[in-house]
Amino acid sequence: MKVIDLTHTITNNTPVYPGTKPPTLEPISSYEKDGYKETLITMFSHTGTHMDPPAHLYADRTTLDQFPAEQFIGKALVIDCRMLKEGEAITMEQLKPYGDLVEKAEFLLFNLGWDKRWGTDDYFGDYPCVDDEVLDLIMKGGYKGIGFDVIGLDPIADLKLVRHNKLFKETDIVNIENLCNLEQCGSELFWFSCFPIKIGDSDGAPIRAVAWFE
Repeated sequence: MKVIDLTHTITNNTPVYPGTKPPTLEPISSYEKDGYKETLITMFSHTGTHMDPPAHLYADRTTLDQFPAEQFIGKALVIDCRMLKEGEAITMEQLKPYGDLVEKAEFLLFNLGWDKRWGTDDYFGDYPCVDDEVLDLIMKGGYKGIGFDVIGLDPIADLKLVRHNKLFKETDIVNIENLCNLEQCGSELFWFSCFPIKIGDSDGAPIRAVAWFE
């Protein structure tokens, strides 16, 4: 079985959304003093490779812990969008080469190649985002989730979070951000899991996203 880790490692230097405090990993116990190691981890719920549920935007919508476990596992398809330039939109043209695989997938993961900018100022640049037609397809498609190797479904400059609001208003779906290594997944369906930490009343949580091929 081939397994690919699609998750960035969380460290004290993990890039975070502008205005958010970075995570801190503080040693509390040590092998020398206590005979074991323990770390105090302080971070926002949307840190690193993480997942948004509808409750991220709407108080009366589904929280992550309310989703059944099967929401976080299924067949995924990577849509190659690396040909797009900064500021261009992800359109139906990027989905067309995959034919009916788009409908068969339970997760659509969009590869912008942006993970190669992780840890640099360029990561917060004008990355491509889905247009209305693609977002409508996602909302009507019954998908378990969508994912991106960028820091947001909306552009950094969009403080109104137009796409987030439209997606989560009535659709029970999860949105994954800050994926990596999507270019290793090929152009066919594969098994994918993205289990979040199970936190009560969760508006979001870090995940361990993994692809595997039997």
